[in-house]
Amino acid sequence: MARIDITGDALVITLEGLDVLWALKKRLTIPLAHVRGATPDPGIVRGFKGVRTKGTNMPGVIVAGTFRTGEGRIFWNVRDAAKAVVIELADEEYTRLVIEAPDPRATADRIERARTPA
Repeated sequence: MARIDITGDALVITLEGLDVLWALKKRLTIPLAHVRGATPDPGIVRGFKGVRTKGTNMPGVIVAGTFRTGEGRIFWNVRDAAKAVVIELADEEYTRLVIEAPDPRATADRIERARTPA
């Protein structure tokens, strides 16, 4: 699983343990200004993930790493589909991040609150 933090004006995704090996990436730092939205989406894992360019795809076990679709590059780090959070991005290396979080609804809400200051 990844640790999802909001530090200052950035969303920081830090992979830990074997996820670093599976995804071939340790950390992603995204300016909050480039985050278009975040939503929990347990069904996304069942759909087309794209063409794997770096990482691992073992259906029913783990999807981790970089995948390319017609919409751009997507970064995945999901073992448990029920815990998937989709983070839409603009002006970044990736157009979307699909990350596993312990509480997907709370994580998406926290990202949404951080990207839209009161």
